[in-house]
Amino acid sequence: MNKIPSVNLEDFLSDDPKRKQKFVDEIGKAYEEIGFVALKGHFLDDKLVDDLYEEIKNFFELPLETKQKYEIPGIGGQRGYVSFGKESAKGKKEGDLKEFWHFGQYVEDDLQRAKEYPENVEVKEVPNFNVVGKKAYQTLEKTAKYVLRALALHLGLEETYFDNYIHNGNSILRPIHYPPITQEPDNAVRAAAHGDINLITLLMGAQGRGLQVQNHNGDWIDAIAEPDELMINVGDMLSRHTNNRLKSTIHRVVNPPRELWGTSRYSIPFFMHPISEMKLDVLDSCVDENNPKQYEDITAGEFLDQRLRELGLKK
Repeated sequence: MNKIPSVNLEDFLSDDPKRKQKFVDEIGKAYEEIGFVALKGHFLDDKLVDDLYEEIKNFFELPLETKQKYEIPGIGGQRGYVSFGKESAKGKKEGDLKEFWHFGQYVEDDLQRAKEYPENVEVKEVPNFNVVGKKAYQTLEKTAKYVLRALALHLGLEETYFDNYIHNGNSILRPIHYPPITQEPDNAVRAAAHGDINLITLLMGAQGRGLQVQNHNGDWIDAIAEPDELMINVGDMLSRHTNNRLKSTIHRVVNPPRELWGTSRYSIPFFMHPISEMKLDVLDSCVDENNPKQYEDITAGEFLDQRLRELGLKK
């Protein structure tokens, strides 16, 4: 496959069983073949998107010493600010050419669950950043819920199979700033080749060149969404849970051509994580003679902890 397929969530949400099944079939096929789709018909409206980009730029334009006030030690970068070059891809020593922020879950109905997560960090200098960030987080989380419902049906599970695992899950909204490149990067790129840790990732800001996906022939193809589309891909947790039936595809963000080095790039992935006790054990329906079980049993929390250490975000 040399192009990212496009699907429309409105088909799944319609009252027409044929349209709903069409969406299930299309997204299931895409995730089995390349692990990425471009999604129209999501719940983000233009105003929320514009407001989010404006507030993100306002934050990243703050002086470095102001931003560093919001870098919280001891939590593996799971909330607040992570400064430039801190994160590297698994197995790569060079830090990625980016700085980013993390919004986390807003638990409102489970005191025990709330204690499990670090608190969200409030930016005093840009108060609307927090308000808009929360709204975007919850809107993307709602979109992700319906994508997972479609995938549950594709896998022969109950439609709401994932619902209780993602309610109050450990999901992260990560606004990323790739600053202008001011000198020869010396083997570093904006985001080195990697797979995502989580169930699925919803990406805003894939409208320009930069994001590339490795297809199953090993070729890198550009993943460019239309302005009204989110790019959504399978993460390692879901791939593991389905015994690689749904593919977690390696992707990267390459540096722009030299004439565009002076420009910033912003992208905003939403990493949909389940609650930590979800078992990622391989589904029975994804094991047969031709596809024996490939993974040991593990919980989502154990898997996340292991991967954060590999990425250098947790010691």
